[in-house]
Amino acid sequence: MTDVELRVEARSEAASDATVGRTFRLVLEYDGSRFEGWQTQAGTRPARTVQETLATELAVLAQGGVRVRGAGRTDAGVHAIAQVASVQMSTRLDPNSLWRALNALLPKDLAVTQLVEVPDGWDALREARGKRYRYQIWNGPRRSPLRTARFVWIAEPLDVDRMREAAKCFVGRHDFAAFQGAGSDTQTTVRTLTSLEVSGAGGEEILIDVEGEGFLRHMVRNLAGTLIEVGRGRWLPKRVGEILASRDRGEAGPTAPAPGLVLVAVRDSWSEGDFAGAHRADSVDVGQPVG
Repeated sequence: MTDVELRVEARSEAASDATVGRTFRLVLEYDGSRFEGWQTQAGTRPARTVQETLATELAVLAQGGVRVRGAGRTDAGVHAIAQVASVQMSTRLDPNSLWRALNALLPKDLAVTQLVEVPDGWDALREARGKRYRYQIWNGPRRSPLRTARFVWIAEPLDVDRMREAAKCFVGRHDFAAFQGAGSDTQTTVRTLTSLEVSGAGGEEILIDVEGEGFLRHMVRNLAGTLIEVGRGRWLPKRVGEILASRDRGEAGPTAPAPGLVLVAVRDSWSEGDFAGAHRADSVDVGQPVG
């Protein structure tokens, strides 16, 4: 059956009697370049967001309302290899048919890579246990068109050894108030980072991989911006500890641009401790993401 035929069948299915209250766990890959972030936005000007786009196409396949929840928000321009979402909807489609029909409807910059039915009430946001982000820097002397959408270009040489040394200060449980973006309404700025690694070499690709239980608004981009300043030689690595202790956003580096940030994976109650998008045997897996 072709995608077009499947799409027609799915629309017909949605118009018939449906099983109510089913919940699905989705793993999503998307290029954030043309999205204004994850979360649906209210206002007179329509905003193209991942959550809204996903909900709109799911509504074609459902009878009644659709509820979509993400494991966390990503800002405008931020990408994802394995964002996790929970979906509550009424449908008689089996998971494989739902996965195929949904991907036939979604735009080219958004895809479902895994889909599994989970117990009623499972909620991606509530069940999230941790996240892994990657900040990607192209440190070559000339711009790279093929990296433009997913790397931030810094032409001047960066000292990666100094950046690695500074990164050690962030690991553990700290008050990250100095790295919180404006507009946050969180009750506490204390967070735990389980890992922060800087790989690559000056003059080439440099990757900043961060794992933690939770993150403040713009926190990863602010951490990256600070490490970049250390790499430029503006600060000594020990300066990072002083910035943490200050709890003053004005002391830290600038917010690194959004296109360099990728949500790599979410660890939740379903993935059973595996950060790499683990899934049960009855899930749909279309293979490793490309890119």
